[in-house]
Amino acid sequence: MEETISLKDIFQTLKRRLKLIVLIPIIAVLVSALVSYFLLTPIYQSSTQILVNQAKQDQAFNQADIRTNIELINTYNVIIKSPIILEKVIKEANLTESVSELNSKLSVASQNNSQVVNITVEHEQPAIAAKIANTVASVFQREIVSIMNVDNVSVLSQAQVSDSPSPIKPNPTLNMAIAFVVGLMTAVGLAFLLEYLDTTMKTEKDIEDILELPILGVVATMETNEGKKK
Repeated sequence: MEETISLKDIFQTLKRRLKLIVLIPIIAVLVSALVSYFLLTPIYQSSTQILVNQAKQDQAFNQADIRTNIELINTYNVIIKSPIILEKVIKEANLTESVSELNSKLSVASQNNSQVVNITVEHEQPAIAAKIANTVASVFQREIVSIMNVDNVSVLSQAQVSDSPSPIKPNPTLNMAIAFVVGLMTAVGLAFLLEYLDTTMKTEKDIEDILELPILGVVATMETNEGKKK
């Protein structure tokens, strides 16, 4: 006989496993909160901006000059993260990170295909993140003159440390929300799995469904002299 599951059966399964469905998401949220607040290291972000623009006395720029500067930005993005720049940054900022470690904390991107380049640093300490971003900008501005024989980089804005910096990650609220959803899905799936593996017959209807035979009689619950049910 082909088995079918009705909405009533689904609701009954969820009702029978309600404690499990409630408990698992709560545990998941609590674990996520503990990990987010006490185990994960907060990461702070700081950014500075540089402008790629060829300096001219008459300030007369044509489209070709602007297009050339924009095309140079892709090259500059690679140079900024190159060892020749990062080694000098580590030395001047007195950092303990290696070149590869600093490279992983540094991201460089142009803003909407403009001549403005954002240099962003992520670090465990907000003051050091700002220091690294500003040092990278100043070192690149100085070294690009000898590397490419051009002087078309200027610093638009320096990285600043706010009075009360907020970490960009972890995000405890988001982590707990994800943990709740995952925990709820896991609990519901586990509830149906346990229901599927449970082959015991609990009601008269279970006997009728499995044996396909009508129920002729039911043995009533009886009490002994001691008052215990049998």
